[in-house]
Amino acid sequence: MTDVKREEWSSRWAFYFAAIGAAVGFGNVWRFPALCVDYGGGAFFVPYLLALFFVGIPILILEIGFGQFFQTGDVNVFGGFHPRFRGVGVASVCCGFMLVVYYSMLIAWVVHAFFDSFGSEDPWGKEGTTGTVAVDYFVGEIIGANTLGDDGRPTRVVWANVGCCALVWTICFFGTAFGVEVTGRITYFTMGLPIVLLFVFLGRGLTLEGHEEGIHEYIGVWDMSVLTEKGEVWSTAVTQIFFSLGVTFGIMTAFGSYCPQGSPVVVNCLVISLANSMFSFISGFAVFAALGHLSYESGIPVTDLPYAGFSLVFGTWPVVFGSLPGGEHWVRLLFFDLFLLGIDSAFAFNEAISTVILDTKYFVGTAKWKVHLGICISGWLLSFMYATDAGLNFLDVIDFYINFVMLIVGFCECFAAGWGYGTEKTIAKCGRNAFGAYLCANFGSVALACGIWFGAQSVWGGFVALILWYLVFLVISFFFLMQHTNQSEEPMSFRQAVWALSFENIFDLKERIEPVTKWIPGIWCILIKQFLPHLLLVLFINLAQSKTEIDGEEVALFGNYGGYETRPFQVMGILIFVLTIVTFSIGLLFPQVYASLSLPPGHLALDQSATKVVVDAEADSALEKAEPPAVDEVELAKVEPPVVDEVELAKVEPPVVEEAAELTA
Repeated sequence: MTDVKREEWSSRWAFYFAAIGAAVGFGNVWRFPALCVDYGGGAFFVPYLLALFFVGIPILILEIGFGQFFQTGDVNVFGGFHPRFRGVGVASVCCGFMLVVYYSMLIAWVVHAFFDSFGSEDPWGKEGTTGTVAVDYFVGEIIGANTLGDDGRPTRVVWANVGCCALVWTICFFGTAFGVEVTGRITYFTMGLPIVLLFVFLGRGLTLEGHEEGIHEYIGVWDMSVLTEKGEVWSTAVTQIFFSLGVTFGIMTAFGSYCPQGSPVVVNCLVISLANSMFSFISGFAVFAALGHLSYESGIPVTDLPYAGFSLVFGTWPVVFGSLPGGEHWVRLLFFDLFLLGIDSAFAFNEAISTVILDTKYFVGTAKWKVHLGICISGWLLSFMYATDAGLNFLDVIDFYINFVMLIVGFCECFAAGWGYGTEKTIAKCGRNAFGAYLCANFGSVALACGIWFGAQSVWGGFVALILWYLVFLVISFFFLMQHTNQSEEPMSFRQAVWALSFENIFDLKERIEPVTKWIPGIWCILIKQFLPHLLLVLFINLAQSKTEIDGEEVALFGNYGGYETRPFQVMGILIFVLTIVTFSIGLLFPQVYASLSLPPGHLALDQSATKVVVDAEADSALEKAEPPAVDEVELAKVEPPVVDEVELAKVEPPVVEEAAELTA
């Protein structure tokens, strides 16, 4: 084991607060409640909960569990499955850094609005202000977009936002630079207070006239027909869960790496994911109770009011609070709450990046604060693009293309665990032809079905093609499998051979990590290998082939998102996606490029015995604590060395050295 003990969370509660703070963010407030209204009210919870338990939690177990097992960040976790998958970790961390750069500016806009609320020009506390007026003020004055031309290109830097962003990065530095023990304690406040404020906002909203109508629109309607008539509700629920939990950025892997080996991973993941969903659920009541009151006062139906995104959190919601007694203080409290929700996520992104950097040989022994200082200064300098008057345009475009990156990284993560681990053993047992045909049965069928679903626009045709392709190549794989087992020196029954081909590697992986992670359910193995990679591939292809309409003409959404100009907006977004693909491909094709990022000495590897390493670690710890037996110097002095008779010594003959031929025989 390594001589330097890895730092750990000060307590399990510190880990919970930090991880929940990383997951909970702006989307829990401005996106989830709106989706419920758009997709049948309470009916949306059906696909949402299915996505939570069959998509979100399994991926969370994958990231936290293997972070805890390897005690390192994303690069070495996925490199642990196979050296060629280190690029998955590099891509995920790069994606996280690109996201936190613009996320820091989003927090900076909240800070700017908070300070602006103390002035005389802000609209939120003024009588008669509408949500539209308020959000126009935010976009035009706070973000600075009122100087933009028709092409949307940047014309100036909004220096107030540069300064607010510097403040955000400074807080990030002091919140993360001194270890996870300190960060965990800070999140007691930065995550704990938003929970308290959520109930404060909820309580205040429930006292307002008309709140019942808002809550009815949020959860009182159960239109189950949307589950069949609006097919996109299923993919929307999956993406909401997938993105809201903060997976695929290396965050949860890094956080898991600071958990003690032996922590119950499944329990931890359930706590984090359910707390995140519960925050979203309660936020909906707080938001729509306030919107119900605004509807009551204005006579405008709730669903005709802005109830999502910027228009909600910088328009209608603060306008409602601004109309109450002491309204300006309620508005400031809301902005402060949004700041806390954002800053926790920024902490988490920084931790994910620093964990990977510090676990390389180049930074062994480097003070953590130095690495965080470099991350924060780099992030602040790169955020200048978002501090221009076109900052919102850049943010919107980059955020869209980040979705592609998250889906492809998520696919690669599940593929690495479900298909990458134990590949050599599977091929040795089943044969290369059988393995290749089985791989083609699984992913070739998905690709063909997607082509028919999204190209020919035939749902049933896609399902028929999927089943037929799968069955044909499954039969081919079984043919090669029987051929190989009949020729094998270690014959297996057909049932054993099928098990080895389909599930043995992932269940071996489960057994391999359980001494460190505690119990992992068998359903996790099935989902990671036979469901999640396929689902994420479908979602990626669905997003990639999506269409939009520009000037009455239907065009591909990729490269034309939002109607923004090709240069610089679309080019920037596409470059980020291409950079991710190149980063991953380099590791896949030339694994030696990332060899310097290999698993640090002393960390657990998949080819070691987990039980032995854990036991050895405990033994080493006990040995360090044990004191050597006391030796009485007087008694020691009385011990005389044995007397050697020189005559007898002379009689001792040296050992006979046999001939070289006999030694090598």
